[in-house]
Parts: sequence; C-alpha cells; structure tokens
Amino acid sequence: MSLQIPHREKANGAHASTKAVILVGGPSRGTRFRPLSLDLPKPLFEVAGHPIVWHCLTAIAKVPHIQEVCMIGYYDESVFREFIKDASKEFPQIKIIYLREYQALGTAGGLYHFRDAILKGRPERFFVLNADVCCSFPLNDMLHLFESKDAEAVILGTRVSEDAATNFGCIVSDAHTRRVLHYVEKPESHISNLINCGVYLFSTECIFPSIRSAIKKRTERPRLVSYPSSENLESSFFQDDDDEEKKNEVLRLEQDILSDLADSKQFFVYETKDFWRQIKTAGSAVPANALYLQKAWQTGSKELAKPSANILPPVFIHPTAHVDPTAKLGPNVSIGPRVVVGAGARIKEAIVLEDSEIKHDACVLYSIIGWNSRVGAWARVEGTPTPVNSHTTSIIKNGVKVQSITILGKECGVGDEIRVQNCVCLPFKELKRDVANEVIM
Repeated sequence: MSLQIPHREKANGAHASTKAVILVGGPSRGTRFRPLSLDLPKPLFEVAGHPIVWHCLTAIAKVPHIQEVCMIGYYDESVFREFIKDASKEFPQIKIIYLREYQALGTAGGLYHFRDAILKGRPERFFVLNADVCCSFPLNDMLHLFESKDAEAVILGTRVSEDAATNFGCIVSDAHTRRVLHYVEKPESHISNLINCGVYLFSTECIFPSIRSAIKKRTERPRLVSYPSSENLESSFFQDDDDEEKKNEVLRLEQDILSDLADSKQFFVYETKDFWRQIKTAGSAVPANALYLQKAWQTGSKELAKPSANILPPVFIHPTAHVDPTAKLGPNVSIGPRVVVGAGARIKEAIVLEDSEIKHDACVLYSIIGWNSRVGAWARVEGTPTPVNSHTTSIIKNGVKVQSITILGKECGVGDEIRVQNCVCLPFKELKRDVANEVIM
C-alpha cells in the first residue's frame, strides 16, 4: 500500500488531526527493573500513586484534538486490559487501543508494522512516547515548534552533564534555529550534552517513508553484526541469510532512523528545562516518584496528603492506607493501597507498595518496599541518597558497584531491629540478620 498521503486541506477546519503512540516494550525487556518486574510489567508500576504509563496519558490528554492513543508492545493483551478499562473512564475523550507485536520489533519496527492502525483516520502527525521516561512531557510546546517550523520531526531534548551524555543519544543542534544537524546514539566520545529524551513528534508523511528506506537499505547490503574495530577485527562477521529475515524487522528509531532524519533539514529539537529521568533500573523508580510528586505538589494536586508536623510534602497516601498519626512521612513518599504504617515510623524518599506493613518505630529511607512485605519494629531499611542530577542508581562502595536504592521484592520480611542497607532482595525472602551491599537471592 502506498503511504504517500496527498497534501490536503487540514482536516476538520483549522486544526490538523494528531494521534499519540506509547511504546511500552515487553517482558524480555525491562530485565533491569527486576525484582519489581517479576510480578508486574514495568509500565504498570506505580510512581506517585499512578502507573508509569498513566503519566504519559495525562500529558497526552492535555493536547487538544488527540482522540486516539495506540499502545504498542509485546506483552500479552490481558496485561493492559484492566488499565485500559480504567484509563478510558478517566480520559473519556481518548480512545485507547493496545497493539501487540508478535516479537520485539524495535521502536521503529513496531511503528512500521502497525502503520495502518496509526494512519487510520488520516492523522497528519503523531507523538511517540517511550513509556519508561519520567518528565513533564511538554507536548503542546513541541507541537507549537512543529507548526511554527513546518517540521517533519521534533525531538524532545534535555541537557545533562558531559560524563553522562555518552550513555544517551546525543543531539547536535543549531542554537539559533533549533534544527538538528547531527544525531548519534551513545557516542564513544563527547559530541554534545543535549540528549534524546525519548519523546517525538513525527509528520506521518515523513516518518513511514524514512523507515521504509531504512528497511530497503538494510536488505540491499549484507549487515555487519558486530562492527569491526581495531580490537575485534577477527570477531566481526556477516549475518547468515536465514537470520537476515528476522533482523530486517527489528528497527530502532534511535540507531536506524534519527541520524538519517538529521539530513532532512526539517528535523528540530525542543529543549526542555524541566525535569527528565529514565526509568530503567528498579531503583530509578525512587527519583521518578520524587519528580512526579514534586510536579503534583507544584501544580496544587488534590491527591497529595495535607502537610503537617508529621507530613513533609510532597507525600501521596492512598485513601485505603492506614498511617499512624505519630509516624513521620516525607518528603517524596508514596504509600500504596491498604498499607499499614505503625506509630513512630519514619519514611522518606521511598515507595511502599500495596498491602505492606511498616511496624512501629521502623525507618525506611531511599527504598522500595515490595507488595505484601513486612518491615519489623525498630528495623532500618535504607539506601544512599544520590545527587538530584545523577542519571544512575548505582554507587561504588568499597570498590564494589552496589544499588544506591534498597529494594525488597514481593512478600519479603525484615525482622525486628534488623538493618538492611543498599540491598536488592528477591521476592519471598525473610531477613533475620543485618545485611549490607548484597543481592539477596
């Protein structure tokens, strides 16, 4: 089918129609989010009282004239059924559909595979959001830039420290016109500290032909699987043909499409000065929780607990949770459904998931307490504070890399007066002795 859409008068009067796509990934991805993703897919993990992907939807709902959102991933359909049902009630103006990939197709492969569903209703452009990104999603600002520049693509960018930049896709842009001149995914040397935030706005008539030409390029030349460099000249090899078919499908926006788009002259970057954070490891849910809570606090959200002597805002307490009035909570704490927090407990910079119990006088800092877990009386469960602008949740202790956030998986128990520091604890473990800097299997 031809994808060239004839240039036409803008649909429904003045505004062109816009759609949004949320890329949610699948079960073989998100392994770094274990032990939390063992029981729940990462996009449905709750930060600041809502699933990660709900924060994406809230931002999309603020863009006028978006009537449909496609979630693309390769989780089973049943995984998102409940969420979509609830979200459809909360955002009645938006139709939410889930499109399941038969295998991991990559960020661009998924878009191309479901191009008919995305093009249905003839949208002129569509947003693409990666679900594992935590930010304020300034979609309307991106749309404004897109229209004022008559762009083919707009990417959301943010500034990070120079040493962090090489872990991300780096953007070289014209400071005056904001045009993207050059894009490199995870460069080996420093080229720019402006990085890709994983949020895009594409014109439909530009992006699909770009992906198609990338597929074409790939089929026309044998593809080096590992690129030869002086170190691995011997080990670089060409791909066998039977693998070739499979690999042609996997196409990533970042590696395969964006650097070519930078040659197009109509690719722009909108630089956000607001917060941005990736949610990759399980520990990164704690800074993401803090950022979303702070945003809710600044915008006067009614969901947050009222500040008092024992509530240092921002704090989210689920209506079904029971928190003793002498317990001190905050800042940056989320308390899930049916959680019980005992007298004199202290919780800060932490997420306590549903049905857990924090007994009297326990202390929980920089940690995630898994579903149905118990923290004993006078116990301490703690991680290490990380700098606000840091993009990693691991630290070096005594020459060993450890998680700075302590994580208890589902149904863990910490005995009375036990101290747990910088540990990741897999589900169903009972901790009866003090532990530090360990992964408890």
